[in-house]
Amino acid sequence: MAKEKIVLAYSGGLDTSVILKWLKETYDAEIIAFTADIGQKDELDGLEAKALATGASKVYIDDLRDEFAKDFIYPMFQAGTMYEGQYLLGTSIARPLIAKRMVDIARAEGATAIAHGATGKGNDQVRFELTAAALAPEIGVIAPWRLEAFREQFPGRAEMIAYAEKHGIPVTASAAKPYSTDRNLLHISFESGMLEDPWFDPSSEENESMYVLSVSPERAPDKAEYVELTFEQGNCTAIDGEELSPLEVMEKLNELGGKHGIGRVDMVENRFVGMKSRGVYETPGGTILFTAHRKMESLTMDREVMHLRDSLIAKYSQLVYNGFWFAPERLALQALVEESQKNVSGVVRLKLYKGNVIGAGVKSPVSLYNPDIATMEADPSQAYDQGDATGFIRLNALRLKVSSAVNNK
Repeated sequence: MAKEKIVLAYSGGLDTSVILKWLKETYDAEIIAFTADIGQKDELDGLEAKALATGASKVYIDDLRDEFAKDFIYPMFQAGTMYEGQYLLGTSIARPLIAKRMVDIARAEGATAIAHGATGKGNDQVRFELTAAALAPEIGVIAPWRLEAFREQFPGRAEMIAYAEKHGIPVTASAAKPYSTDRNLLHISFESGMLEDPWFDPSSEENESMYVLSVSPERAPDKAEYVELTFEQGNCTAIDGEELSPLEVMEKLNELGGKHGIGRVDMVENRFVGMKSRGVYETPGGTILFTAHRKMESLTMDREVMHLRDSLIAKYSQLVYNGFWFAPERLALQALVEESQKNVSGVVRLKLYKGNVIGAGVKSPVSLYNPDIATMEADPSQAYDQGDATGFIRLNALRLKVSSAVNNK
């Protein structure tokens, strides 16, 4: 009989390398290793050979960068998404794409399960598995870190390193970087290790070597740089007049933002599983795009449409953070977001300087800003009679006067 097949989300690090071998032994199964290229750069070097040497029967390394930018990052940014006022959801938005491709491979290969190396304390386990439930409920999920037998065998990194050495698994584990990282086209995150102390200062000069995508604001150029972003229906389509794909936009903005020390965030966030965790993020290009998009909306989006969309930002952000990308409620919200973006078109000019993204002008052929109406001088259009404000204020003040009269009694 043919062996059972399991598709493993494989990064080549210590955890997933050990898990690959452990799954093969424990389940007597063929392990198909899958790595999504979503912008990790040199982290992908040598992965196929490493996975095969560790025992994988087959390896997929799929370039999903275009899809990631176009179908995940861009729709999320149209929604003005920011979790808890700081986090641009770089890790969160990547997980549903990875899981989507995993179930595609599982179906194509006839696999009965997918597996991942996410811990039982984190958000990623939820994101992977909710995606699988939404797209392929017939496929099982194996989460080794939630299995007591696995945790008993590997209570710490020392046991995992020993297991890797015993089985000739080529991994590199070092105390030189006592934290975990996750990199993609949108950001890189840093967690655990010394960062678990919220009083630890990762922005200090001695910790500058931790960062990957950006220089510190102190080391950024002393001269500001201007950049112009062109938007069409809420999506950036060109930089400085050069038409670019979503992927090319993200790559260009990452380069610009990193050069000027933009997009570093240090926060304590609320995980979906109940605990607080501390994360440090670099999101240089995303920070520029987020700021530019908001400025474009300020000129072109109807007030009530904007306020309605804004009232849903917290909900939309929670859905992405918690792993409900393919849930019907997120899809319904996306339909509203797309409708709100139909006139978000024009050009935004920004000034980049030492960690700051500064607005320097915005224009649009569908601008809702009318200088004749807004002017403090005489209104040539006579569209607004200042005397009308008297009745407007009186009507809005009525309930306040009634309330005050009652409370004063």
